[in-house]
Amino acid sequence: MTPQILLTTLVAIPGALFLMIGLAWLAGGHLSEKAMAGVSRLAYLVMTFCVVMIGWKMGSAGLTSVHVNLGNWFTVAEYGFPLSLVVDRLSLPFVAITVILAGIVGSFSVRYLHRDPGFQRFFLLLHLFAFGALMVFTADSLDLLIGGWEVVGITSVLLIGFFQYRRDPVRNALRVFGTYRVADLNILVAVFLAHHWCGTASWGGMFTGEWPGHTNNLAGTAATWIAVLLVFAASGKSAQGPFCGWLARAMEGPTPSSAVFYGAISVHAGAYLLLRVEPLIRSSPLATGLVIFIGVTTAVLSTMIHRTCADAKTGLAYASQTQLGIIFVEIGLGWTTLAILHIIGHAMVRTMQFLRSPSMLSDYHRVHAAAGGRVGATGEQYDSLLSKPVQVMLYRIALGRGFYDAIVDRFLIAPTRTVARALSVFEPEWVKDRASNSRQPAETPGMITQMMTRPAPKS
Repeated sequence: MTPQILLTTLVAIPGALFLMIGLAWLAGGHLSEKAMAGVSRLAYLVMTFCVVMIGWKMGSAGLTSVHVNLGNWFTVAEYGFPLSLVVDRLSLPFVAITVILAGIVGSFSVRYLHRDPGFQRFFLLLHLFAFGALMVFTADSLDLLIGGWEVVGITSVLLIGFFQYRRDPVRNALRVFGTYRVADLNILVAVFLAHHWCGTASWGGMFTGEWPGHTNNLAGTAATWIAVLLVFAASGKSAQGPFCGWLARAMEGPTPSSAVFYGAISVHAGAYLLLRVEPLIRSSPLATGLVIFIGVTTAVLSTMIHRTCADAKTGLAYASQTQLGIIFVEIGLGWTTLAILHIIGHAMVRTMQFLRSPSMLSDYHRVHAAAGGRVGATGEQYDSLLSKPVQVMLYRIALGRGFYDAIVDRFLIAPTRTVARALSVFEPEWVKDRASNSRQPAETPGMITQMMTRPAPKS
């Protein structure tokens, strides 16, 4: 089999699996847990084989990249949405880590979600996520990358609200969805500007040469605008800078999805985007400084908050934000190889920690006993360098999680609601009536019973 066939098969398997199981489910079919586990294991074993064969064929033939052109999805005038895939020395490690860790998390989830009513729904979303992540890492253009980017985003939101019978998961999922929408506007505008200034959003049109060592075809203001927009888009996906508040809310989902999304793959998609467009960032001092500034500030704040977290998954979420901030700094400084190694190591370690988080208390007692009954607090030597009032102030900031939610609610959400209420005067009356009816309290089973048993009115 050629590398092109292997690459197409690799990306298509999770998408085809999602479609087949989803259509069977809609038709009233239902796979047993054993059948779902067997199909998933077989799929990820085949995908792992494809990754190994692609790497082996690239190495034996001396190829730096493998391209697959499947034509255009649609064409409008001079614009076409290309279906083109690529695997090179940047994307291959990300593809490999996606397949391996998604397979491990799937195997873990068979036991973790045993007899859960949402067992089949979880695996459907896991396969859809794997398809979206592989599209992000193998896309040969920003156009196709957006497709995978949005698939990863919607599966993330649906898995945060996985336990939909509870209010908090649904509210946090909607909050994360809103954050994604704001951040993703940046990448949409960047694609528009790339087509306007460069005529294309493909990597081959925006850059010259293979990664690494490729050069930028844009310069000046055009490069700065696109680079800054992509930096903010990457920050939204990796919970950095102005978008650093959503990752802790994402912990409402099941532990396996937290591991594969927010410890391993999804949160590193932003770093991958920065690595892919690294010549753009390097050509713009503003974008370079912005990446470093966002990484440093997020790492410092997340480290402070991490030390005040009382639950394991939230602590791991802020620890992930800290490492992602450091990865952003490495990318801003041009240390791309170090950043890739850091991403791979961080993804593997964090996945293990998330999957082990239900047993973290047992792990702590084991370490506590091995240390002779005393485990020192992290960072005591640094706290002693600060005065007591400064320590108290930093502790309050960390305990309030940087007051991020309060700032966003007061200065962004509240003004937006005010403007929306002011604009509602232009809405038709039937829209207002429907909105007012939707705000009526839902009928409880008791209310329904009373209505059913209420005697009919006398004529």
